Amino acid sequence: MLDLQPSKPLRIAVLVKQIPKFEEMELGSDGRLIRDSVELHMNDYCRRAVRAGCELARASAGTCTAITLGPPEAESVLREAILCGCEEGLHVCDPSFAGSDTLATARSLASSLELHGPWDLVLCGRNSIDSDTGQVPAQLAELLGFPLLAGVRELSIEGETLRALLEHNDERVRTSVVLPAVLSCAERLCDPCKIKEPSAWATVAPGLLTRISASDLGSGPWGLAASPTRVGEVNVFDVDRSGRRFDTCDEATISRMVELVRSRWANREDRPNDRDPVPETGGKGPTVLVFTESDRQRTAAELVGAAARLAESVGGSVTVVCAPPVEPTTLGSQGADRIFALDGDDEEAVVTTVDDVLGSDPPWGVLIPGTDWGRQVAGRLAARWDAGLTGDAVDLEVRDGRLIALKPAFGGRLVAEISCLSPTQMATVRPGVLQVSDPRATGPIPVVELPLGGGSGVQVEERWRDDDADTLINAQVVIGVGRGVDPEDYPVIDGLADRIGAVTCATRKVTDEGWMPRARQVGITGHTIAPHLYIAVGTSGKFNHMIGVRSAGTIVGINPDPKCELWDWCDVGVIAEWHDVLESLVERLSAIGVNA
Repeated sequence: MLDLQPSKPLRIAVLVKQIPKFEEMELGSDGRLIRDSVELHMNDYCRRAVRAGCELARASAGTCTAITLGPPEAESVLREAILCGCEEGLHVCDPSFAGSDTLATARSLASSLELHGPWDLVLCGRNSIDSDTGQVPAQLAELLGFPLLAGVRELSIEGETLRALLEHNDERVRTSVVLPAVLSCAERLCDPCKIKEPSAWATVAPGLLTRISASDLGSGPWGLAASPTRVGEVNVFDVDRSGRRFDTCDEATISRMVELVRSRWANREDRPNDRDPVPETGGKGPTVLVFTESDRQRTAAELVGAAARLAESVGGSVTVVCAPPVEPTTLGSQGADRIFALDGDDEEAVVTTVDDVLGSDPPWGVLIPGTDWGRQVAGRLAARWDAGLTGDAVDLEVRDGRLIALKPAFGGRLVAEISCLSPTQMATVRPGVLQVSDPRATGPIPVVELPLGGGSGVQVEERWRDDDADTLINAQVVIGVGRGVDPEDYPVIDGLADRIGAVTCATRKVTDEGWMPRARQVGITGHTIAPHLYIAVGTSGKFNHMIGVRSAGTIVGINPDPKCELWDWCDVGVIAEWHDVLESLVERLSAIGVNA
């Protein structure tokens, strides 16, 4: 939603990115993405940024310029942006930019923007769907010295004050800031721009496009030479699904379905009695720094425990950075050896304060939650420390004294091993994917009080949560609801879910209607989850949703359509109406001990 009354013409830059379409993605024998003959298009979130930027420019009698970094063929996204209303396009294009990671990309874009500035607003997509790191907006804001509003859902401008409603995971934040600023656009800020006929791209006058070379920006380094991360082995993440489908629904069918689920449930990983204890740390070796977020206890336990395992591997210790409430005994039992206690959580102020204390001797490793808050802290800190940053990691290990992070891409269809060349190695970690270790015995640990330094200039006017995303992300059993379930039947679904300790989630179409909170949306533009059991009801199994549950241990599908896409994703399914199956299925699952 846009409400625009600016006091002057605004000069706006919009970042756009060209990515391959998911469905056409393949890897070659060398493990790299095959781009030849693959259809490319503008990143979905960038389309919102272009639409919002053009509307802001029109409302203020200003200008909107599109900018992209990429090979020559990326010029097409600039042409499309111009056809959507941008006045011109800047193409950061040179062989020297090849191999850029997020920090090198942000540096090249920041230098290009400074060369062609000044700007009142820099808009970008919330993240790019191919890599899904969400790091560039924060890194760019840090390099430009601008405040950042991430996940803008509603936007208004009065004079030179910009007010926004931000969509952060399960939280909503009302904020204001005085321009200039960087904004990342949430999916529901506005409708996406799109030119349906690619043939129209050729009609854009060449004079509206300006190419920026490496020499235009200075001596660099640029591209791979400026990238502190390296991509190692890349694999397609294939999950072996049983693919058993029943065409009729009766008691015998449900019994066979339950037996298949039972056998897979019994063999699931991460059962409580299989967990390792938190190792003893506190050595004189390298420090692993962990940032935790208030009121996300499960995520904190995952990260602090993971940091302890890394610290044990290098003979080091764990320092935890946290805002109130500070619980030294709990954090110590989870793996902390020292605590930096902050008195607030403003992202830029947190980074400034930690940089003041540790900047002269940065830690060996840094782990940060892969939340909207964590991505901002990580991106800014990586830019300050020139550190390699892996986004949205799902596993961590140490090899030859260096951190290796496993990162999914393209909605989880690929998993890559990422390492860092920098002295400090950083990763944001996807909540809910790491083991919570059994706590260790601990005595008193030192707590250092750190008052926050200067903030970002972003004024927080109101903050609330409409749900708890951790509840979904950490659930062992999830029931997914699509448009095929009448909202009036949601109480029935909720009651059945309660009987097996399950949590409900939804497809995008359901959250678009407001029938479930945005925090319960699963898929490309929602959460990625990995429950032990996922039961899909009333959903056709579209790729955009099911990619978000591809890591589930077992997927059960219920749908009356024998031709729907759901069957390609399931271990077991039945062609039936959900209300003819689900109650009996849940009753039997509960009887055999399938519960959270």
